[in-house]
Amino acid sequence: MSMQENAAPGAARSLAAETIEIVKTIVVALLIALVLRVGLFEPFTIPSDSMEPGLRTGDYVVVTKFDYGWSRYSVPLGLPLFSGRVLGEGPRRGDVVVFKLPRDTHQDYIKRVIGLPGDRVQVSAGTVSVNGKPIAQTDAGFTRDPGAPDVTVLQRIEHRPDGRPYTTFDRGPAHDGDDTEVYVVPEGHYFMMGDNRDNSLDSRWPPMATGVGFVPAENLVGQARFVLLSWRGASLWKPWTWANIDFSRILKPVR
Repeated sequence: MSMQENAAPGAARSLAAETIEIVKTIVVALLIALVLRVGLFEPFTIPSDSMEPGLRTGDYVVVTKFDYGWSRYSVPLGLPLFSGRVLGEGPRRGDVVVFKLPRDTHQDYIKRVIGLPGDRVQVSAGTVSVNGKPIAQTDAGFTRDPGAPDVTVLQRIEHRPDGRPYTTFDRGPAHDGDDTEVYVVPEGHYFMMGDNRDNSLDSRWPPMATGVGFVPAENLVGQARFVLLSWRGASLWKPWTWANIDFSRILKPVR
């Protein structure tokens, strides 16, 4: 038997062992990625201007999933492995959250939590009240809407219950949603609104053709934390569009 014949089986075994190690490495990497995505973090791209000025179309936002515990919608495809939520606490007023749209759980929405279970929420002349107390507002002057540069909006500074400020947009009086009934948030649900108040389909509208309605706790995905990157009109696979990347928004916190 020649030396070449002796070497062939050894080379084959070596190649097989190397292939197995590569497969093991890939499987472990995929499992780690799955655990991180299901249990800890998940990225989302902002699809609309409803959360301006804090969040803009094209922002790539990182969401933490452990704040509110986990539900079936923490798992890819929303597999019905269990019902309700496990561990974690509910969101606080003012949190910006990603959730599954109640009328179509294949869609992800992002809004600000305005009302908690049992709260009474009403909008009067553009001012939001919770349990009869208006959310304090301070006018911050007029500006152009980045998503619609031909539209002038009034900036208003509002404050979360913990005192942290955030900015909302108001396009003026007489818009749909500026004057509403009193909404009583059911147990186990939340009332959501966009910061771009006159350009947001949210809990002010019932969950029929276009609205959101009250959002069940089970539908919460996680809390939006920061903008990883902003690439409105840009694509990673089209280098000539990279000039559209807004580097000023990298690691911008969500307020």
